[in-house]
Amino acid sequence: MTLEFFKYHGTGNDFIIIDTRDKQINLSESQIKYLCDRRFGIGADGLMLYMNSKKYQFKMRYFNADGKEGSMCGNGGRCLSAFSHYIGNPFNKMHFEAIDGEHFSEILEIQNEIKLVRLKMLENPIIFEFDTHFEINTGSPHFVCFEPNVDNIDVFQLGTKVRHNPKYPEGINVNFVEERGDHIFVRTFERGVEDETLSCGTGVTAAAIAKATKDNLLGELTIKVQTLGGYLEVSFNRTEQGASNICLTGPATFVYKGQINI
Repeated sequence: MTLEFFKYHGTGNDFIIIDTRDKQINLSESQIKYLCDRRFGIGADGLMLYMNSKKYQFKMRYFNADGKEGSMCGNGGRCLSAFSHYIGNPFNKMHFEAIDGEHFSEILEIQNEIKLVRLKMLENPIIFEFDTHFEINTGSPHFVCFEPNVDNIDVFQLGTKVRHNPKYPEGINVNFVEERGDHIFVRTFERGVEDETLSCGTGVTAAAIAKATKDNLLGELTIKVQTLGGYLEVSFNRTEQGASNICLTGPATFVYKGQINI
């Protein structure tokens, strides 16, 4: 089978996108794993299917690099919104469905192959605060801890240890956060990729909410986040009852399109 694909990335978090609107494509776990392999396949942190939806403009189905279907991916949702516009969706504002429910997105700016995309995230995420860390589900489950020097952390070793803790039978994403003046710096170990990624949309969202919770910041907030792959912004309204109107904003970049035989 010859498969047409599109490659996108959101601050270095890269994805294979396959348009399934006019055809039925059933990929096995091993085929998805092969396509995401950086040596033998195309190479990506994940694969997304762009699908028809009866109620919304499109449906997003996301698979991790290990071939298994994953939970919500924030950077993926932004990239799929940019892709929707690329293939002819005439609207800058979009309404689509993902595994965690409905999402709104908006293309704020276009510069050649880069689109600045804002994505509305899961409302009122459940937050657990412990002495050493936070646990927050922003569409995907995240472990968030604040450290003084994140550059020197062995993200793979420590992330693997937390991700496989028996406390988390389905695994958890692990975020190491450093406060740097007017922004925070986040490095993330992603389950399903089983390694550090250059950026994680649901992870930086969890980190920003943890920062506001830790410092008891209230009102309309915008937190700038640095990742290894670039900068994102997380905006939300925080009250004593929690966080709402949560949006993730950053670039979504078209890389190339191609074909591959599988």
